[in-house]
Amino acid sequence: MSCNCDCNCNSKKLSQDEILQIFKETGALLQGHFLLTSGKHSDQYMQCAQVLQYPVKAETLCKELAVKFEDFKIDTVIAPAVGGIVVAHDVGRALGVKAIFTERQSGEMVLRRGFELAPGDKVLVVEDVITTGGSVKEVIKVVNEAGAIPVGVGVLVDRSGGKANFNSLPLHSLIQMDIEVFEPENCPICAQGLPAEKPGSRK
Repeated sequence: MSCNCDCNCNSKKLSQDEILQIFKETGALLQGHFLLTSGKHSDQYMQCAQVLQYPVKAETLCKELAVKFEDFKIDTVIAPAVGGIVVAHDVGRALGVKAIFTERQSGEMVLRRGFELAPGDKVLVVEDVITTGGSVKEVIKVVNEAGAIPVGVGVLVDRSGGKANFNSLPLHSLIQMDIEVFEPENCPICAQGLPAEKPGSRK
């Protein structure tokens, strides 16, 4: 992929091992007992904020994701706040297009801060990590309601086990992880008496 930013850098395609190594070396792959946004529990969690705090590494990963959509003629990249904001920004920069984000207001995902989508805009929805893809689906709804056209979904980490479906929109990820999740009432970690931790609450 050719770089569209002003950094005068060169981009090369990364292998899966190289991508996973970036997550590991930044402490993004966590082990423990986690309460996920979906309400399910897990003994592993990919905390993408840990890798996205390093701008050079974030840029590297997002360029790698952007190349998967370089032929889609994207007008705007959009993501749900807060986890997807950096992803949208760096993917948008790599594609040379506008990057915006949605936020929750009274429980509903909406556009704020003067952000707008024009009818007919081709929009790429991005996120840092998906499990059920619920937040991404909410963003797609916002795009559709604005009269814009969602053309694809890009994520750094797909941990849905291939189950995430976005109404036949093409989904591309940097890595796929088969991380087991449990219903709270059947969680073996809960059975051990270990408290669940909501990701992002680590001190």
